[in-house]
Amino acid sequence: MNLTEYFERIGFVGAACADLDTLKRLHRGHLENIPYENLDVLLQRRLDFDMPRIFDKLVTRRRGGWCYEMNGLFAWALEEIGFRVTKMAGAVIRDRIGDALAGNHLVLLVHLDDDYLVDVGFGDGLYEPVPLGDAKIVQTGFVSRLEFMADGWWRFHNHQNCGAPSFDFRAEAGDPATFARVCDFLQTSPTSPFTQNLIFQRRFGDRVEAIRNSFRLTARPQALERRVMTCAEELLGEMRSIFGVEDEAAASLWPLVRARGEVMLRENPL
Repeated sequence: MNLTEYFERIGFVGAACADLDTLKRLHRGHLENIPYENLDVLLQRRLDFDMPRIFDKLVTRRRGGWCYEMNGLFAWALEEIGFRVTKMAGAVIRDRIGDALAGNHLVLLVHLDDDYLVDVGFGDGLYEPVPLGDAKIVQTGFVSRLEFMADGWWRFHNHQNCGAPSFDFRAEAGDPATFARVCDFLQTSPTSPFTQNLIFQRRFGDRVEAIRNSFRLTARPQALERRVMTCAEELLGEMRSIFGVEDEAAASLWPLVRARGEVMLRENPL
């Protein structure tokens, strides 16, 4: 981990200490500067948990990544600074699909004077870390919630204009073998949402900018704005100007992106 290069990538300036103020500033900086995206999955570029590869992709080559990369890199940086971090196995929409894909989200717990839920890898979730406790969460107008459930799991309920509505987790270290198995499934199975859909998300304080297939979305606390992109060139332009990602190979995905966008439009017309 080259902290100097990582700090430059996320726009972090000043001293980095293992305290709550630093944690919040790092969290905001990572979200605002490194987008969540699954482009490599759709282009069939194999993804793993190799940290030098992830650093090169997200920092050196200035790409984005999915939760295993985003929260993996963030945890590495935090540990280098001196934070104590637990990598937990999250389960996105566990309320709908059960426990079979527990580990389909990597989420972090940082231990300070209190335990803090930390997550730069959900794309449009938390803007800052929050104490681990059953509570309503209001961040720059976006309203979410943490709930401790009777079965011993925690559930994060995402905000009012989100993409994925929730994920569950246990406040304990996840099993690396489970992460590896689910990571493999998510990037290879034809039933995985990541092999069927193009997703970009970038979280700012007042909004979330997103691409979902051919849709360009801007989520604000009071509204969700949507429009349909019309060609591969427009997609590449949005990737470049809004998300800071340049990859001409993404143009080859346009037939899939357009077809999936048409399905979304039929299900939820403008």
